[in-house]
Amino acid sequence: MVAGAARRPEDRSTIRASVPSAPERAMNERHYTLARKTSQRGPVTNPMRVLLVEDDPALSEAVCGYLRAKSFVVDTAPSLALASAALRGANYSAVLLDLHLSDGDGLALLPQVRALPERPIVIVLTARDQVSDRIRGLDAGADDYLTKPYDPGELLARLRAVERRRSAADAPVLVLGDVQIDLAREQVRRTGVPIALTQKEWALLRVMAARPGRIHTRENLQDALYGFDDEADSNTLEVFISRLRRKLGRTHIETVRGLGYRLVTP
Repeated sequence: MVAGAARRPEDRSTIRASVPSAPERAMNERHYTLARKTSQRGPVTNPMRVLLVEDDPALSEAVCGYLRAKSFVVDTAPSLALASAALRGANYSAVLLDLHLSDGDGLALLPQVRALPERPIVIVLTARDQVSDRIRGLDAGADDYLTKPYDPGELLARLRAVERRRSAADAPVLVLGDVQIDLAREQVRRTGVPIALTQKEWALLRVMAARPGRIHTRENLQDALYGFDDEADSNTLEVFISRLRRKLGRTHIETVRGLGYRLVTP
């Protein structure tokens, strides 16, 4: 630093990772219990409960402080072991999952998450910016991802979207603008008019509508088409996505470049 130069204030417009010291990591092993007690304070009506799995103390504190100020209940776990214990002890609406943890890859937690009777949404928080890592996470069961450093407002928007998805999942009929999807009865209406779907179209829509807003990889959607024997010239994923768009409206199915597709929630 040049002598006499004023130190520039830290830019807090994004949440960035820092490298914790050994004492900080040791202290963070006790952070989960303390965070759970702190996160439950305050007169919040039906708050959304979030588990943050992050071993960077500074980043964890920044994320928790921001989300708690927005009326979220936040528990933290700095390791896979503590995250696993947290999932056994409480029901969460969302899990914010760092991939690089001191005791292993964060994706190792996803089988336990998938086995929960009330499965939370999983948003991967990672410094890895490779498309292959994103696909690996989505294929393992993650619902969304954010690449560090990320804007806290974007994280908040993703969690608000989770709340909307949770409400949509609890509703007997999924409503997307002028489209109503009743998975139990396998009925779709657009502006009140019944829409006829083929078996393969239903197979794709069923997967996407069961988790609206989630990015579904091409591989997962192609798996939904196996076992059907429709016309031979209609066996590509793009053909059936195009057909669904024509029937439901083009804005309801979004292409996520390099990853797959998702059903857009209002």
